[in-house]
Amino acid sequence: MAWTKRVLRQPNEAKKQPQGASPLPDYRQYTLSNRQRAACLLVGGLLLYGIGYVFFHSVMIAFVLVGGTVLLPKYWSQYLLRRRREALGLHFKQALYSLSSSLAAGRSVENGFREAIKDLELLYPDGGNDLIRELEIICARMQYGQPIEEALQDFSQRADLEDIRNFADVFTTCKRSGGDLIEIVRRTSTIISEKLEITQEIGVMLAQKRFESKAMLAAPVLFLIFMDVSSPDYMEPLHSGGGLLISAIALLMYGGCSWMILRMMDIRL
Repeated sequence: MAWTKRVLRQPNEAKKQPQGASPLPDYRQYTLSNRQRAACLLVGGLLLYGIGYVFFHSVMIAFVLVGGTVLLPKYWSQYLLRRRREALGLHFKQALYSLSSSLAAGRSVENGFREAIKDLELLYPDGGNDLIRELEIICARMQYGQPIEEALQDFSQRADLEDIRNFADVFTTCKRSGGDLIEIVRRTSTIISEKLEITQEIGVMLAQKRFESKAMLAAPVLFLIFMDVSSPDYMEPLHSGGGLLISAIALLMYGGCSWMILRMMDIRL
């Protein structure tokens, strides 16, 4: 709870953060840590160097290709952001199940959110769960007298996920108008669960195609390595003179095909 106390503040007070205070997480962007950035550059550099050397058998040209690693952190952060948002949506569905059960058992909304934290901690004991931290922030804000609707709305704005935003809007309207909160939470959790199940089924069907696409991307490089090992004399003309131009054209075509395949497999569910 100490972490939640450091970040407790209204959204309009974000510009007045005291020095040393931790800002609330923004799930619309992902900033790589120094270790993640260094690992991305190292692995990407080795990969590009290996591809360059396989195509050209020239250390100089391979090092030129290593310069492309400056673009990799951007795409790696986008990938990690997508995974983080997908995990947040899945954990939110599980929290809604717990909240619905707590409200049906007669607990208050505040106690329902606290029970959801306990249930998620049982499912994810490692503690690296964004939603657990968000629920702790919401509970801490309620403890300090802030209406739960405001805490939920702030979370929905930072998460920028349709399911969380819709739940926050419906919850706020129901709380202020005196609607059947138990039924609203139950139906919302059912709808979100059905939506996520359909998304997961589609994801399973696409997983095989994604694996096949990655195998297709690796095949040309593996074939070149095989030819270099089994018939080095046969491949020698490609590593000098006009063969370097042919290798460069082949590498450009390989890069273009790789980009097209990755774009086709980048299906947003």
